[in-house]
Amino acid sequence: MNKSESKYFNTAAKMDEAFIECLEKKDLEYITVKEICEKAGVNRSTFYLHYETIADLLNECIEYTHNKCFEKYTLELANVKQRLASGNTEDLFFISPQYLKPFLEFVRENKRLFKTILLNPTVFNTDNTFLRLFDEVFSPAMDKFHVAKQQKPYVIRFYLGGIIAVVEEWIKNDCAESIEFITEICMRCVIPSGEENFNTPGDIQNERDG
Repeated sequence: MNKSESKYFNTAAKMDEAFIECLEKKDLEYITVKEICEKAGVNRSTFYLHYETIADLLNECIEYTHNKCFEKYTLELANVKQRLASGNTEDLFFISPQYLKPFLEFVRENKRLFKTILLNPTVFNTDNTFLRLFDEVFSPAMDKFHVAKQQKPYVIRFYLGGIIAVVEEWIKNDCAESIEFITEICMRCVIPSGEENFNTPGDIQNERDG
């Protein structure tokens, strides 16, 4: 990337940050180009060099937010895909510290951003982030467990819905509790009594007969 391109992208990042800051304080329809430019330290002509409308900035800002989140998982996703290819189902339980902690670290590092997203869930179209995660990780993982295609959306909503609710409460509390504490909460909710919850109905019956 040359100096001109670097300057272009740095300016765009400043406007993304300024836009997010504006969303912390007011609804989308009340945000003006002038206000964004003042916060970003650029003039209106610079804004229109990058975007035609605030809607264009919003779309870029959504992508910027999603990319920041998934950058945290670049190495983890590569590792997960290797595990998926291996066919070893024992390594595919994603409600574990290995997968929860990087996400929780990202949330804590960017809690101001996440508070803004919680205030504007429709604006940021948060479902797309989790659907992307679903497509890349959870869906192929469930294939390994022979979960029917029709059941997949319901299963993933069940697990992600609970975890997201816990994380939202954590954010509202200004991420006061430790990452280890929140990880433990998520795991206890999903696997409340330990490994015996993974027993099949046949295993449970055999234990009773024994």
